[in-house]
Amino acid sequence: MPVFYNDDERFAWNLAESLVEQAEEMMREAEAALDMWKTGKEMNRLRCLRKGISESDAEIRWSASANAKNALTNNSFHVGLATMYYGAAAANYTRALYLRSLGGRPMAA
Repeated sequence: MPVFYNDDERFAWNLAESLVEQAEEMMREAEAALDMWKTGKEMNRLRCLRKGISESDAEIRWSASANAKNALTNNSFHVGLATMYYGAAAANYTRALYLRSLGGRPMAA
């Protein structure tokens, strides 16, 4: 736990930490959506293979399916949210560092 110089610095730092946690959760959601897309693509490929459908046609069918579109949409949405949270965290870390640069005596943690 870092030593803080004032309450504003402590608040900015703690807010940044919580935003990073949110961003990490959004990235986990994005990874889950990507895994869903990959799993669905492979299952579709195997299903089409059993039916005698070529891999290129299987790829086209998968990319046109609602499941594929939903998985990619979820992935993009969660990556966007993670980017937003990481940006906000960076701004709050910067604010905390700025407030620290103003000086003063350290406070008790």
